[in-house]
Amino acid sequence: MGHDPQAVAVAMVGFAREGRFAEVTRAFAPALQALVPEETLRLAWESQVARLGPITGIGGPSAEPAPGGEGPVLVSVPVSYERGELRVLLAVDEQGSLHDLRLVPAPAEPWAAPPYARPERFEEHEVTVGSGELAVRGTLSLPRGRGRGRGPWPGVVLLGGGGPFDRDGSAGPNKPLKDLAWGLAGHGIAVLRFDKVTHAHAGQVAARPDFTMSDEYVPHAVAAVRLLQRHPDVDAARVHVAGHSMGGKVAPRVAAAEPSVAGLVLLAADAQPMHHAAVRVLRHLAAAQPGPAAEAAVEAITRQAAVVDGPDLSPSTPAADLPFGLSGAYWLDLRGYDPVAAAAALDTPMLILQGGRDYQVTVEDDLARWRAGLAHRPDVTIRVHAAADHLFFAGTGPSTPEDYDRPQHVDPAVVADVAAWLDAQPARKPGA
Repeated sequence: MGHDPQAVAVAMVGFAREGRFAEVTRAFAPALQALVPEETLRLAWESQVARLGPITGIGGPSAEPAPGGEGPVLVSVPVSYERGELRVLLAVDEQGSLHDLRLVPAPAEPWAAPPYARPERFEEHEVTVGSGELAVRGTLSLPRGRGRGRGPWPGVVLLGGGGPFDRDGSAGPNKPLKDLAWGLAGHGIAVLRFDKVTHAHAGQVAARPDFTMSDEYVPHAVAAVRLLQRHPDVDAARVHVAGHSMGGKVAPRVAAAEPSVAGLVLLAADAQPMHHAAVRVLRHLAAAQPGPAAEAAVEAITRQAAVVDGPDLSPSTPAADLPFGLSGAYWLDLRGYDPVAAAAALDTPMLILQGGRDYQVTVEDDLARWRAGLAHRPDVTIRVHAAADHLFFAGTGPSTPEDYDRPQHVDPAVVADVAAWLDAQPARKPGA
């Protein structure tokens, strides 16, 4: 007999309110366990209590069935704090397992098109990227006007950051990849974005202990590039790849696998080893929200990062001993990958953009590595958008996780920068 998703969701919120985080994480499906260890959940939950005050009440749940009636049910549980409100969104399957758990502003505001979007200048079509049981759905944003002296259009494939993101890069009320796609399409760029395999097929991915970062990105990215190249309204010799965060880090590997890629755009691409960056970021967050939970999270990630650095790391290393619960195989792949060296080995033009207010991928820890390895290349352009955070939202003062709770859009200057660079790139020569 199946579990009532709403009852499960309310119970989980109650456990979290009581500090019983281990009981919440025990209900996580394997893919979520790999991304959100108990310490991370505790830190995220208690940081909201520190910001908004004690919880004063838990409201009644509401449920939204999965599209087509298949898959987890999305349940929303309102939570009232002394100084505000949040919603806890939980994806619950019929076995009572959680496939997602997020805290978002309440009421959540729907995404609205950025002011710079020109939807009358393009049309969108659903596409399938890849083949077989791990094929994913995507959206092609195609400029209008082909056949009237315009086009074929340059194209770009968007790659999202680390984690099971959908094609829009949805984070709370924001959709930065959709912002970028709509902005670029209005500038005459064909854009293909797609759901990550970890979003579309979380269970199948979690069942593969040998799954790596390359598996997460490269097959679908290459398939997307080729899909764009086959489109009659796209210039096959001018198809690029633009990756955000981990998507930017892996982009050189995509270009190595598919040499026809005309150029790369690296947006807040991390170059510092990810396990070292995780320690740095958690220390940063703990300094902003000090307390026992923060100290425990820093201690845990530091211990797990040491395992990644150690000589005994192997595919059989328990995922529970490693950062983010990712497998030993995943960390071996990451540990052996130098994105700057991979980029330097290519003859591909690159645009590297970095936000000056980004605390996750930083000018000092990451961009410095890209500069050291690539600044001598005349075909590599490196720019810092001083007001931008990790999602390239413009602002002032130190960036915080809470900034992502309010609706924002990718800075129009960033969109214009990317569009101008893509438009200026020449066609990739055959065999190059």
